[in-house]
Amino acid sequence: MSVRVVRHPAAPSNLNALALTAGGARGAYQAGVLKRIGEVPGLRDRPAPFDIIAGASAGAINGAALAARGERFHESTEALAGLWANLTASQVYRTDLRALARNASRLLRDAALGPLLGAGRVQALLDAAPLRALLARELPLVGIRRAIEQRRLYALAITATGYHSGKSYTFIQGRPRHPLWRKSRRIALPASISVDHVCASASIPLVFPPVALNTGGSMAWFGDGAMRLTNPLSPAIRLGAERVLAIGIRCRESEQTLTETELASHVDAADPDRARPGPLLPRPPLSQICGVFLNAIFLDHLDADIDHLMRMNELVQAYTGDGSPPADVRHDISEPMRLIEPLVITPSQDFAEIASAQVRRMPASVRFMLDVLGTPDPKSADLTSYLLFDPGYTRALIDIGYRDAGDRIDEIEAFLRRG
Repeated sequence: MSVRVVRHPAAPSNLNALALTAGGARGAYQAGVLKRIGEVPGLRDRPAPFDIIAGASAGAINGAALAARGERFHESTEALAGLWANLTASQVYRTDLRALARNASRLLRDAALGPLLGAGRVQALLDAAPLRALLARELPLVGIRRAIEQRRLYALAITATGYHSGKSYTFIQGRPRHPLWRKSRRIALPASISVDHVCASASIPLVFPPVALNTGGSMAWFGDGAMRLTNPLSPAIRLGAERVLAIGIRCRESEQTLTETELASHVDAADPDRARPGPLLPRPPLSQICGVFLNAIFLDHLDADIDHLMRMNELVQAYTGDGSPPADVRHDISEPMRLIEPLVITPSQDFAEIASAQVRRMPASVRFMLDVLGTPDPKSADLTSYLLFDPGYTRALIDIGYRDAGDRIDEIEAFLRRG
């Protein structure tokens, strides 16, 4: 299916965008980065320096909060960091043993009697009703409309994944006649962003239940926006951004380094006759498999999208010299190629290692559930790092984000001032 992009000819140019993708408790890192940026003297008392904000997963919470409270950037980022710093598990999901036992019993019943009883009723391991109540209290979403009317914000884009269609839906609240698009697996719809949109986007698959959203023709069930968002920069770019600040949650320095045993077994890999098998590594428990599954959803897409963007920039630069569309095609395509300037902030520390050291802060009922799934190697406690909603952990992530942004604050400030 070809791309259909609806673009208003008078859409503004020179737009800054913020792209936020995260997963679960790791979203606290983004709050730390934004808190440090909000302290820049030339930015702190002004509206948020982003014309476009695009969020998915926990990034939808952060993006919606920033869009709704963006009149004074410093105050909005302080409030967001404060929300994460005091977040507890009971504010995100039900932690009482009764709720967990009920879900577990229903899951066992569906597994044993599903063929006889029909479709199962269990949609997730945890009940996220407390998170919805928290966001309804803490997010003044009416502020999004006010920011758009006052031209402080061009658009807020929240992405969620449709469970019926498998498509990635981006719900956009923006100025009149903002761009919309429809592709084979990606659809953009105009919307008045609500708590339901944010909850749907942040609903980790299998962990939190789906959320029903209006798609214009029907009500459908949606889950975490990161699942099918293989190009997390795409919503911001399609809305017209020329610069995109992206805050990731993947620590580049901890990228799957080979252990000594693994390295030894690879030394002679070029010569199969000399290659020697090392000892068999321990069988991974289900919790470790779930952690790798979540990493595949939340961590891999941003790096690949940045690589793709840089290749496209090189192509545009080589084709036109100055990055502008050739005159003979400038008005003949719906979405002319253009240079996009990215800036990516990523963690300097591995969140899984931090979570492993603080796992005892989780509610006993949730720890029991994780124990049933199997205790992973402490160095790969990825599942825990997404579910550890505790001030000790989230404050550690906020501090890391704050320091990482501080280390690059001159670069970030120069980037934003070009808008």
